Amino acid sequence: MTTTTHYHYSDETLFISLLCLSFLSFILIHRRRARRHGLPPGSQGIPFVGETLQLISAYKTENPEPFIDERVGRYGPVFTTHVFGEPTVFSTDPDVNRLILHGEGKLVDVSYPGSISNLLGKHSLLLMKGSLHKRMHSLTMSFSNPSILKDHLLFDIDRLVRRNLRSWSDRVLLMEEAKKITFELAMKQLMSLDPSEWTERVRKEYVLVIEGFFTVPLPLFSTTYRRAIQARTKVAEALSLVVRERRREEEKDKKKKRNDMLAALLAGDEGFSDEQIVDFLVALLVAGYETTSTSMTLAVKFLTDTPLALAQLREEHDQIRAKKKEGEALEWSDYKSMPFTQCVVNETLRVANIIGGVFRRAITDIPVKGYVIPKGWKVFASFRAVHMDQDHFKDARTFNPWRWQNNSGAASPGNVYTPFGGGGRLCPGYELARVELSVFLHHLVTRFSWEPAEEDKLVFFPTTRTQKQYPINVRRRDQDQAA
Repeated sequence: MTTTTHYHYSDETLFISLLCLSFLSFILIHRRRARRHGLPPGSQGIPFVGETLQLISAYKTENPEPFIDERVGRYGPVFTTHVFGEPTVFSTDPDVNRLILHGEGKLVDVSYPGSISNLLGKHSLLLMKGSLHKRMHSLTMSFSNPSILKDHLLFDIDRLVRRNLRSWSDRVLLMEEAKKITFELAMKQLMSLDPSEWTERVRKEYVLVIEGFFTVPLPLFSTTYRRAIQARTKVAEALSLVVRERRREEEKDKKKKRNDMLAALLAGDEGFSDEQIVDFLVALLVAGYETTSTSMTLAVKFLTDTPLALAQLREEHDQIRAKKKEGEALEWSDYKSMPFTQCVVNETLRVANIIGGVFRRAITDIPVKGYVIPKGWKVFASFRAVHMDQDHFKDARTFNPWRWQNNSGAASPGNVYTPFGGGGRLCPGYELARVELSVFLHHLVTRFSWEPAEEDKLVFFPTTRTQKQYPINVRRRDQDQAA
C-alpha cells in the first residue's frame, strides 16, 4: 500500500522562500559584478535595505566607530557597502579621500540626498557645478577672509556674543543659545540685519528645515519632511521680502552700498533672479548657523570633561581680559594672542567631526588601491574615520588639545586633518568659524563658571549634536569671587 504525502505551502512559507531566493540572487549578482569591475571587497547587506540600518544604529550612539572599524578590519580601508538605497564605496584612506575631494568634474560629481537638495534649493552653492560654482565659492570666501574679519566682522562677532551672554543666568540650554548667536551673526554678515523678533521667527523656521535634511523626501510619508518643506517656503518668503526691498533701495540710490553678501549678489554680473539669490542665502545661512553652533557646544562639553584644558584656556583669556578696560571689545591682536585656544579649536573640530565626510558620485571608473570604483556608484570619503585613526593621531579617541602645540597634532602631515573638507569645495567660511568659536570661548570663560545640569550624550545621526542641547548651570565669576 502506497502512502501519498501532501505538502501544503502557506502564504508565509512561499513569501520566505521567495525572499531567500531574492537574497541568494542578490549575493550572486553582487559577486559577479564585483569580479567584473574589480570592486573593493565588502558586503551589500540584505536586499534593498543593504547595511543602512546598521549604519544609522551605530551613528545614533556616542560610539559609532564599530561600524567602520569592523569593516576596515575585515576588508581594508576602502570597502563596499549598500546604504541609503545605493551601492557605495566607503573610503577611510586619506590619499583616496584627497583624490575624491580634488577630483570633482574629472572623476566625481557632487551628490546629496534628495531631501537636502530640495530643501536648500536648486540654486544653492552646494549644488552648483563648474565655473559658476568656482566664481560663487570665491565670492563667498572673499566675505570671510582675514582682512574682512579683522576690519569688519570681528567687531560684530564680539558685540553679538556679548549681547547674548548678557542674558544668561541659572540654567542654559547651551546648543539653543549657541544657535541664536551664530544665526544672528550669519544674518548680519549676509544681509546686514540686526537681531529682532523677525530674525528670531525666521530662525525657528530654520530649525524645522534642518530637521528634514535626512528624511525620506516624500511629504505624504514623512511628517518631518512635510514640516520642513512648509518651513522652507516661509523662510524663502521672508528672505524674498528682504531681497526685493534691497533691490528697490539700490535702484533708488545707486551710491548707497552695503558691504554684505546680498549687495554683492545684487551688483554681480550674473544677473541673478530673486529666486536664485534666496536659494543662495538659504544654503549659506544653514552652513554658517548649524555647524558653528554645534562646534561651540561641543567645545564646552569637551572642556568640561577635561578640567586641565579648561583651566589653561581660562588662564589665557584672563590674561587678555586683564589688559583691557571693562566692556572693551576684542581686537585682532587679541585674537592672534590665543595660541592654546587654537589648539582647543583644532581638537574640537577633530573629535566632533561636525562634517563626518562627503558623498560624491563617480562619473567614470576610478582606479584606487588596486580596485575600481565603477562609474555611477556613490563614494563616501570619511573624514571621521581618518580623524579617529590611531595611525594618524596618538590616542585618537581622547580629547587632547595639547597635541596641537608646536603644530605637532598629527602623526603624519597632509591629508589627515580635514574638518572643513578640501579641494574646490573647501568650506568658504572656515576662518570665520574659527574666529566665532574663539570669541565665544573668550567671553564664556572670562564671565562664567558652569557645570552640567544633567547628563547628556553625544550622537551623530542625523547630525552631530547632544541629545538634550547640553543644559548647563551657569554662575557669573564675579559672584564666585564675591562669595
